Amino acid sequence: MAEAHAKNHDYHIIDPSPWPLIGSISAFLMASGFVTWWKDIAFGSLHLGPYIFGAGIIGVLYTMISWWSDVVREANTGSHTRVVQLHHRYGMIMFIASEVMFFAAWFWAYFDAALYAGDPQLYSRVEALGGVWPPKGIETFDPWHLPLLNTLILLTSGTTVTWAHHALLENDRQGLKAGLWLTVILGLIFTCVQAYEYSHAAFGFSGNIYGATFFMATGFHGAHVIIGTIFLAVCLLRAYRGDFTPKQHLGFEFAAWYWHFVDVVWLFLFASIYVWGFGGSAAGH
Repeated sequence: MAEAHAKNHDYHIIDPSPWPLIGSISAFLMASGFVTWWKDIAFGSLHLGPYIFGAGIIGVLYTMISWWSDVVREANTGSHTRVVQLHHRYGMIMFIASEVMFFAAWFWAYFDAALYAGDPQLYSRVEALGGVWPPKGIETFDPWHLPLLNTLILLTSGTTVTWAHHALLENDRQGLKAGLWLTVILGLIFTCVQAYEYSHAAFGFSGNIYGATFFMATGFHGAHVIIGTIFLAVCLLRAYRGDFTPKQHLGFEFAAWYWHFVDVVWLFLFASIYVWGFGGSAAGH
């Protein structure tokens, strides 16, 4: 009887899971609660938006923790065969590709406004931007101060996460932990520096296209840095628990992929928005 139920294939047939349904309901509550809160929509005399949004956030976080805990258990019990790992890699590649499209939209919006700021055929836009980019009255950040510091921080963090990966491949547990610690710390420093930079911005998010495109692009990247830092911190916790082997470490590998993706996007942001955008006013004149 046991032989009849023995696994004779390389695929992973998962047990019925409640997390897709719970996660979908939680995401719906989070989105609808955010819109209700943002638009200050009341149900009679009750403003329930913040509470609906909070319930959705709790549900999403609970789903993420529970679902990924199940995945970790599946990996540790041998369910992630070489075929399953290959499919997981395809999934991660497609996920990163979708993220590339997200950032392409922010870059497109920025360059669309910047490159056509002085086009005489677009009279309304020329009038709104003053015919130059950055628009008249916008004092941009000097790219060679805090932005350059953050660039060096992220590039260094890419080196430390690579060190951690190579240490794991050589079964150097202490090197793995040290590399992850440094990467997480550098990620936190990057976020703090960017928050400090935002607090000293001479322009706001609303009221001008420069501020809107700047904060959407850099803020979206900053959110990815925070997510990636949490991703790596979870990997660090798992490393202390004894997870990951030189041949079985898909979770950490994906975290490293994600972090390198964040690094590369920042280089494009630094070059286009900070450096090119900083000299854009002189070029426009």
